Amino acid sequence: MQQGAWRAAVGAVAMTTVSVLPVFLIGGLAVQISAELGFDPAGLGLLVALYFGVSALASLPCGWIVERYGAGRTSRVAVVGAAVIMTAVAIFASSYAALVAIMLSGAWCNVLAQLSANLTLATSVPASRLGLSFGAKQAAIPISTLLAGAAVPLVALSVGWRWAFVAGAALALAALTVAPSGARPTERIAVPPGERATAALSVIGLAAGLAAAAAGALGVFLVASAVDRGVDPAAAGLTLTMGSIVGLVLRLLHGWLADRRTGGHVAVVAASLVLGAGGLALLAVPGTPALVVGTILAFGLGWAWPGLLQFAVVRLNPSAPAAATSIVQVGVYAGGFLGPVGFGFIAATWSFPAAWLTGSVTMLVAAALMIIGRQMLVAHRNAARTALSLT
Repeated sequence: MQQGAWRAAVGAVAMTTVSVLPVFLIGGLAVQISAELGFDPAGLGLLVALYFGVSALASLPCGWIVERYGAGRTSRVAVVGAAVIMTAVAIFASSYAALVAIMLSGAWCNVLAQLSANLTLATSVPASRLGLSFGAKQAAIPISTLLAGAAVPLVALSVGWRWAFVAGAALALAALTVAPSGARPTERIAVPPGERATAALSVIGLAAGLAAAAAGALGVFLVASAVDRGVDPAAAGLTLTMGSIVGLVLRLLHGWLADRRTGGHVAVVAASLVLGAGGLALLAVPGTPALVVGTILAFGLGWAWPGLLQFAVVRLNPSAPAAATSIVQVGVYAGGFLGPVGFGFIAATWSFPAAWLTGSVTMLVAAALMIIGRQMLVAHRNAARTALSLT
């Protein structure tokens, strides 16, 4: 890739990482934060659920804002906002209610950064490297969970969890140096609505929401679940770090392979979800081997598909990538809303193993819907070709 494309990819990864970091720090440091502020797994699930619920409401407006004002301005606003939120948590989160209020007030930062990154990649990266660039951008999620997991032994257990948020704020401000420099939106050619396979994408969006509901619990509850079953907090944090590394590598691999395929991206997502469901089921099995293998499968496959899915959506909607992906993101964020509160409720009412098994079944349903959505896409393309041949 040319230098400008490399800068765009690096900037997209950096701003996505720091914008989503606050919520994953909450999950990774849940044991230490809850001990001071006094909340249980259900409270953690409610916080994260509300965060993604607000994100779902903000997705469509943020998509319009990014298309209207361009990625340069909006990405900087998002990154500065994330820094402010993490600083506020470190200083003002003196109670559970205060923590919730601060986090919800900054949920839009993650949405704006995600969609700004999508627009940056769609307009700056060559088509032959677009899959890899989206894989790299979505690798920001496991990078965030990696940082959150590493923050447990490196910061929280030594100088306190609040300093982890201070470090996160500093990291966000440092990301401004690589944020996209473009200040104006890019003019694109409009694509007729009939070519967008809206119904098929709606089904795929629903599947993505269910998959996100199941997989989103990984970064939030993995540490708490492991500690609940007798694993040392530092070891639990390192397990989260390991899973994050696996997820990072697999997201990059998904993108690299996507650039070498002519299609079948949604089918690959479905297959990943099936294997990821097996990983979630293993997290319900006692013992360290099951924890390690389950974490690898769940992170590496069950939560490694978002970049590939966004890549497919952008390929279908090149005229307005931010607006198009914002529609799919509504489903993902809705899943992020329903998943943690459901998982937290099941874990608090019954057990963590019951919650992981429920997530496994949910992910299998998501895989089935992905297959249905893919069949609808194929039917849509065949109908379009038939109509074209008759004109």
